[in-house]
Amino acid sequence: SFHLNQYNSHYNHDVLALPIFKQEESNLPPESDDKILPFQYVLCAATSPAVKLHDETLTYLNQGQSCEIRMLDNRKMGELPEINGKMVKSIIRVVFHDRRLQYTEHQQLEGWRWNRPGDRILDLDIPMSVGVVDPRANPTQLNTVEFLWDPSKRTSVFIQVHCISTEFTMRKHGGEKGVPFRIQIDTFKENEAGEYTEHLHSASCQIKVFKPKGADRKQKTDREKMEKRAPQEKEKYQHSYETTILTECSPWPEITYVNNSPSPGFNSTHNSFPVNEGNGSPNHQPEPVAQLADNLLPTATPQEAQQWLHRNRFSPFCRLFSNFSGADLLKLTREDVIQICGPADGIRLFNALKGRVVRPRLTIYVCQESQQAREQHQKHENGDGSSNTFFVYHAIYLEELTAVELTEKLAQLFSISPRQISQIFKQGPTGIHVLVSDEMIQNFQDEMCFVLDTMKGMSKPVFSKY
Repeated sequence: SFHLNQYNSHYNHDVLALPIFKQEESNLPPESDDKILPFQYVLCAATSPAVKLHDETLTYLNQGQSCEIRMLDNRKMGELPEINGKMVKSIIRVVFHDRRLQYTEHQQLEGWRWNRPGDRILDLDIPMSVGVVDPRANPTQLNTVEFLWDPSKRTSVFIQVHCISTEFTMRKHGGEKGVPFRIQIDTFKENEAGEYTEHLHSASCQIKVFKPKGADRKQKTDREKMEKRAPQEKEKYQHSYETTILTECSPWPEITYVNNSPSPGFNSTHNSFPVNEGNGSPNHQPEPVAQLADNLLPTATPQEAQQWLHRNRFSPFCRLFSNFSGADLLKLTREDVIQICGPADGIRLFNALKGRVVRPRLTIYVCQESQQAREQHQKHENGDGSSNTFFVYHAIYLEELTAVELTEKLAQLFSISPRQISQIFKQGPTGIHVLVSDEMIQNFQDEMCFVLDTMKGMSKPVFSKY
């Protein structure tokens, strides 16, 4: 039987903490002060003048605005001769800067996905980019893009960040400070098998993202504040520079939360790694994610675009789009496709092009709690000590909102037969067991979090709530 404890996902961040092993700051290794790095990445956006000396630079970006990153070959003569005349692969990510948000990154990004269905956190502006070969964006990794480039040739990649810093603040009363993000670039060379897995260089910088034109206003405000300061005060702050140099950092850890299958044409070597089970399920299962099985890629030729239209039941419009490549189709606006195809098929085509997913009616997060974790949590609740345990959660997506569906999803998640679960109870605040019914599930709040415990000697699962 199962015993599930409900926790508030907004306030109990320790319970939701997940093992993300990242660097919070991009400090250079002590021995590398005079080291010449093989590559240099330059973000073409001005740094803020309101940053103190010896602090990391901070750069403001506008939401959705294309911003250039110059990829520069900085090798000394004779350095890394094995990549001469060859491509390297770079992966760009937008991630959280704050440690608190890093620990709950998976939940934060999943929440953003459901609030903004079909949108991405990070995109490449392919028409603006120069020297970028085979750009890819995995539909299950909204904050990551990758591409190949030749260090001996001019390369500039234009990125668009679609999330804003205030979307991840704890309380939204207006006027709150937005959270900082990081742009990180990791570059790899080919191994003997032709896979881009051998790490060469990583660098990152700190950014904040504002609504359109907000970055310009914030930069102007910072500049005006600095102009009002006394000369001796100004000396404590950095100068504003027209561009932002990404500083060397540790490579991104090769960890993910789901065992993602690559999208068509998406050759991912760095994105599918198992998670340590911790106090998770007895047999770790990949979390169910909305599969975007047939996304049209910008690199698709006109012939491949025609095949995609056929596969997705848009055959009547193949003639109209006979000369359109994947990039051409993806540039079409919603108004364009509705005008060309009519309202019904136009909306369907637009959603298919943007890879829009249908949001489930209810999402709950579940993890299994061991007796040791329960005792530690109880001590933490009683103030007897700090809880050092973390919980690995699985998302359960419900469409029918019935007790039968919940039973089947729990059985599937923990690799048991649904017949082994006869009933599910929810434990109330006084310890009473209330039978979970269809009506109760329909009154669950979206994205509730539960801790699941197996009760020996009983055949009936229990939800408990503190």
